[in-house]
Amino acid sequence: MADKKDPEENANPDRKFRISPLNFGTAFFLILAVYIFMNGAKITGSPYEHWSGTITWIFILFAVVVSLLDIIFRNFFAETKKLWIVEGSFITLVIIIFLLVK
Repeated sequence: MADKKDPEENANPDRKFRISPLNFGTAFFLILAVYIFMNGAKITGSPYEHWSGTITWIFILFAVVVSLLDIIFRNFFAETKKLWIVEGSFITLVIIIFLLVK
């Protein structure tokens, strides 16, 4: 009886927490949301007093979306090296599209 383990542990015994680029993106958006919530949003020196809460919620939404994308990518790519390549390419693509639209 003592030797029986949880079925999930038997399926993947070497499953560990893996750090990926989208983990850093999620942390960045959460830190940015907390910073804006505490200090307020300021662009070019003029404060947006009434928009700080809205901007905070937008960054929290971004963090949730990025973490869900990370979960989706982890399900498709089991190897950490491939995961880093795919997520790094995704981040690069998003930055290029952002700069083109800007």
